Amino acid sequence: MLIEQVFSSRGKTRLIQVLFKLGEANISKLSRLTGLHHKLVDKYLTQLKELQIVEEHKYGRLRIFKVNYSNPKTYILKELLELMESQESG
Repeated sequence: MLIEQVFSSRGKTRLIQVLFKLGEANISKLSRLTGLHHKLVDKYLTQLKELQIVEEHKYGRLRIFKVNYSNPKTYILKELLELMESQESG
């Protein structure tokens, strides 16, 4: 995983931050909370799935995206984002 893939856009970074706070959500909720267009959220989630940062669970037509904590890189990413947020507010 290249760090550039994860932080390639502000929107994707915002999406990751929201997912870490919620733990799981569907695309509509993520779109609403990030202010990003539904198609863009779907694109970013596909990229994050390929990086194994998030995982998708389907319940009929409903798709729920969860943070993939079985990937050790996810914990590092979360710590990095928390550190960056604390530096900005401090």
